[in-house]
Amino acid sequence: MSLLHLLKNQLIEVIEWTDDSRDTLSYRWPGEDKEIKNGAQLIVRESQQVQFVAAGQYADLFHPGKHTLGTENVPVLSTIMGWKYGFQSPFKCDIYYLNTRLFTGNKWGTANPVMMRDQDFGVVRLRAFGTYDFRIVESAKFLREVAGTDQNFRLDEFADTMRSRIVSVFTEALARAGVPALDVAQRYGELGDALLPLVNPAMRGKYGLEITSFVLENVSVPPEVEQAIDKRSSMGVIGNLNDYVKYQMGLSLGQGGEAGAAATMPAQMAMGFGMAQEMVRGMQGGGMAPVPAPAAPAASPPPAAAAAGLDVLTPEQAAQGLGVSVEDVMASIHAGELKARKIGSAWRIARPSLEEFLRG
Repeated sequence: MSLLHLLKNQLIEVIEWTDDSRDTLSYRWPGEDKEIKNGAQLIVRESQQVQFVAAGQYADLFHPGKHTLGTENVPVLSTIMGWKYGFQSPFKCDIYYLNTRLFTGNKWGTANPVMMRDQDFGVVRLRAFGTYDFRIVESAKFLREVAGTDQNFRLDEFADTMRSRIVSVFTEALARAGVPALDVAQRYGELGDALLPLVNPAMRGKYGLEITSFVLENVSVPPEVEQAIDKRSSMGVIGNLNDYVKYQMGLSLGQGGEAGAAATMPAQMAMGFGMAQEMVRGMQGGGMAPVPAPAAPAASPPPAAAAAGLDVLTPEQAAQGLGVSVEDVMASIHAGELKARKIGSAWRIARPSLEEFLRG
């Protein structure tokens, strides 16, 4: 092999790079042990940028197109290399191709629940996840702060850093917005758009990146809060507790047999309370001595109340007599449908109030 042929093989005449990986952010063009020929052709395709680095310094940046490397279009490189009157000899330089296309569908999510104050549930823990799109907008800053001198820098090497940065900004924005947890689902798009002005200055200033789209796909609460929401929804569906008891009674009448009798027992007990009171009032009206109302079969008044001559029930006793849950009884109390009085930390229900509630 002649010396001329050897020298020719060591000179780079055409520089280009095509990417079919779909996840490469930057690529250092393999020019080890080779020099770039004066007048060499540099090909930069759409969605690419080329950053020259000479003597450890960032030099010229080339945008899409075909470029002939000469003194007139590498002014920064000429200054770094010290060419005062132009260069005719080959030169060595690191060449980085950067992929400026839009990288879409990148996932983000909270690794741990985010604590926030909610007007409905007080302090609540939220989890959230979604997707975002981004692109490289400042090549030199991206190389300096993110990719470095990596030969082939891929998306998965930077995903964790991006995810943690986005989650921190999302947490701050959600706390500022003060949106109730139950209303977040109605404002996914609004929250995503509101986050862009907050996250982009930080991403551009630190990494040379721009977030073009931020999508919030889901915000969830812990299982115990979900159960509370389900119970609250169930009470909304049931509505009036008196009507619900009547409905259950009518439904069970059609079952027949022992199952029907067992199902109607709570409702029959509730009706028995009302009939007993009607009988007492009738006797009192006829001048007879008052007869105390019979106690519920499965619910006797507390010893203290019996000693004082009061006819009261606890929420548990009322629930047992009505054949419903204690939560249903408490919901009717808080809604003002069933009159009760709170003594200390305990609730007490007068039997006349329960009968009045059953009569509607």
